[in-house]
Amino acid sequence: MADINLREITLIVGVVTACYWNSLFCGFVFDDVSAILDNKDLHPSTPLKTLFQNDFWGTPMSEERSHKSYRPLTVLTFRLNYLFSELKPMSYHLLNMIFHAVVSVIFLKVCKLFLDNRSSMIASLLFAVHPIHTEAVTGVVGRAELLSSIFFLAAFLSYTKSKGPDNSIVWTPIALTVVLVAIATLCKEQGITVVGICCVYEVFIAQGYTLPLLCTTAGQFFRGKSSIPFSMLQTLIKLIVLMFSTLLLVVIRVQVIQSQLPVFTRFDNPAAVSPTPTRQLTFNYLLPLNAWLLLNPSELCCDWTMGTIPLIESFLDVRNLATFTFFCFLGALGVFSLRYPGDSSKTVLMALCLMALPFIPASNLFFPVGFVVAERVLYVPSMGFCILVAHGWQKISNKSVLKKLSWVCLSMMIFTHALKTLHRNWDWESEYTLFMSALKVNKNNAKLWNNVGHALENEKNFERALKYFLQATHVQPDDIGAHMNVGRTYKNLNRTKEAEESYMMAKSLMPQIIPGKKYAARIAPNHLNVYINLANLIRANESRLEEADQLYRQAISMRPDFKQAYISRGELLLKMNKPLKAKEAYLKALELDRNNADLWYNLAIVHIELKEPNEALKNFNRALDLNPKHKLALFNSAILMQESGEVKLRPEARKRLLSYINEEPQDANGYFNLGMLAMDDKKDSEAEVWLKKAIKLQADFRSALFNLALLYSQTAKELMALPILEELLRHYPDHIKGLILKGDILMNQKKDILGAKKCFEKILEMDPTNVQGKHNLCVVYFEEKDLLKAERCLVETLALAPHEEYIQRHLNIVRDKISSSSFAEQPVSPADKTSGVEGEKIPTEKVKEVRSEPRPTQIIKPSDNKSQSKSNKQLGKNTDKQTPHKTTKEIKEIEKKRVAALKRLEEIERILNGE
Repeated sequence: MADINLREITLIVGVVTACYWNSLFCGFVFDDVSAILDNKDLHPSTPLKTLFQNDFWGTPMSEERSHKSYRPLTVLTFRLNYLFSELKPMSYHLLNMIFHAVVSVIFLKVCKLFLDNRSSMIASLLFAVHPIHTEAVTGVVGRAELLSSIFFLAAFLSYTKSKGPDNSIVWTPIALTVVLVAIATLCKEQGITVVGICCVYEVFIAQGYTLPLLCTTAGQFFRGKSSIPFSMLQTLIKLIVLMFSTLLLVVIRVQVIQSQLPVFTRFDNPAAVSPTPTRQLTFNYLLPLNAWLLLNPSELCCDWTMGTIPLIESFLDVRNLATFTFFCFLGALGVFSLRYPGDSSKTVLMALCLMALPFIPASNLFFPVGFVVAERVLYVPSMGFCILVAHGWQKISNKSVLKKLSWVCLSMMIFTHALKTLHRNWDWESEYTLFMSALKVNKNNAKLWNNVGHALENEKNFERALKYFLQATHVQPDDIGAHMNVGRTYKNLNRTKEAEESYMMAKSLMPQIIPGKKYAARIAPNHLNVYINLANLIRANESRLEEADQLYRQAISMRPDFKQAYISRGELLLKMNKPLKAKEAYLKALELDRNNADLWYNLAIVHIELKEPNEALKNFNRALDLNPKHKLALFNSAILMQESGEVKLRPEARKRLLSYINEEPQDANGYFNLGMLAMDDKKDSEAEVWLKKAIKLQADFRSALFNLALLYSQTAKELMALPILEELLRHYPDHIKGLILKGDILMNQKKDILGAKKCFEKILEMDPTNVQGKHNLCVVYFEEKDLLKAERCLVETLALAPHEEYIQRHLNIVRDKISSSSFAEQPVSPADKTSGVEGEKIPTEKVKEVRSEPRPTQIIKPSDNKSQSKSNKQLGKNTDKQTPHKTTKEIKEIEKKRVAALKRLEEIERILNGE
């Protein structure tokens, strides 16, 4: 075996870079969304052991909805990408390109086992530029193929060194081969097929047997004419070790998937659910179709499911000729490679093995898979194809007549393949470009029409998306997902009647229950979302809440492990004011998924509804343990700590709010509540900074404006409060507390009696029963020396609040002054008077933004392709409503204010009495 040199490596790496440089500018598309963007296993907060418990898409292997694709080492590389660049796609595409270059270089080394240096280089270059690989290289999820191929080839190269001098066994390479096979299998399942290639290599290449020789030796042994040769015994020992290790890996793999195959629908793979002979004829036709894609990769498509390839329902279908021709050609090559000795037959045999054996898991011949054709699974089989092409070229170029022509054809093929690859990469730039390119190849696949609609939907272009979704229903009228997409789009367009009709159509297409047959095994989990979407639609109507609940329960009865149904039902039960039942629903969902931070968050909201703040805080903390960056849990747990009144919790509340604004720097609520915490801690300067930041982000932030003005008034900066109050009242002219505070400042600081009077009169126009506003207006009348009007005003105020002693005292003082002839000679300090009532005007010295009572959590509606579980309820939305229950701290503060107010009232009384 010749070694590869630096020049060869440089050439291969340069060609790969030239073909795939533009892939660096592509985004996350198609399956990348589920495997990367929606996969929580990439996040550092997820324990590493979870990678070995979940499938490739982040779903627990124990769940029926799991795809059963077990590739933890591939997910680990995604996690490393996330660690360095989070969700920036360029680093993911760069690593894929590097892995493809590594595979191409290792493949060159493998080729040199069977081809001369020149032919090996041609095979490697053809492999590097072949357009069929764009899905595996440019599509990020194709990394499973790339990584598996690296260890696949490494395992094979290791095994080739297991033959020692005198045909002895070298065990170290064999042990290393077993380890590398296991690693390849943990990257992608097809990695295990390298064992079959090693077996073929051992028998026909390393030992040099041919099929006739093996048959002759076996016949003589069974007739007792000879014993098994020692070299053959050694070969059997090596094969037994390989097969035993393979069997062990298979057993472990079966245990991992818990002996369950994934659930696929007839839309994913129509032939899989077809009767005999349609199923067999169609599956066998797929073999020449895949071979044609390798031979002529001119029309590539990212999705070959649904109606892309019509079923072959008759032996008279002309496509059966392609199947027959393919098997004849394959058989001829097989006979040539197995019957005749020589280097050429060995090369052809290994090429055929590389083409056939790695393709077996995806062939549908032994068990159904979730696709009809997938270009990325041809990544390893294309190695055998490239070896065959290079070997054939070598035979032709050795003939002097065809030498120049063979070089021209070869150069043109490599050049055109490279151009096609470069051009094909741009198709993967975005989901829209990818699916539109697929529609140019195939217009009979409803999934492609749906996916173009999804791409437009993500851009909020609902009108155009609707056209594609409707076209999907025309192409495939029984496609449940297409009707769900139409319903969701109608809902986004506020056409609820049409939306409900579409959801009802999708619901009517659901498989009927067959007695004695498990329903969950016959339906894809995402199709059950039709019940969720329909229930979410009709629950907007308060009179149909029970109907919505019935739909959730129906979905649960069909699939008891349907977590999304429990989550959505929990939200509905909260809306129906049934928090205990909502709690049961969330606890059931947590039984299915205890590592879901959103579920713990929702359960915390339920405990708030149940007036159990301590339990709520515990559940918020569990959510944050699972996801330290859970924004809603950070924010709402901080508010809960703040409202508890416990001083020891304030530092943690502040820490969480700081984390929240780091995640949501444009949300003014975070800065506002940091300001409130600073006011609690008497850090007035810090509070001022936070409140100003909140107002900068949201100029009409009602509570931030009022509390900043209140802060200024409490820190002897009343004149600075006035422009803030003016801004507040410009946005909210009916803000009563703002008017009271403004009137107080105008009387006490600006000595503007007329301005203060306007404020108090406006309050009474809006609320004639407002005691604070009316009492302060009485003080204005007194200040204007209109004692009779002040008396009438105080009488009316006392009628509104007969138990307020200070109003009665003021009334008595005014009546005494009316009857006293010396009233005119006794001046009264307006500042003293208004300051005396000021304490009663604003009963909460720090009128913080009071948090609203929690409402039922809301869910981001699941898409047709996947179910999402997220709650976007926010506990701390800001209002000016008074909380129904005050904390001990607030009561003490109010009591202090009342004592101070009484002292000021006494001062007024002394002034009024002329003391």
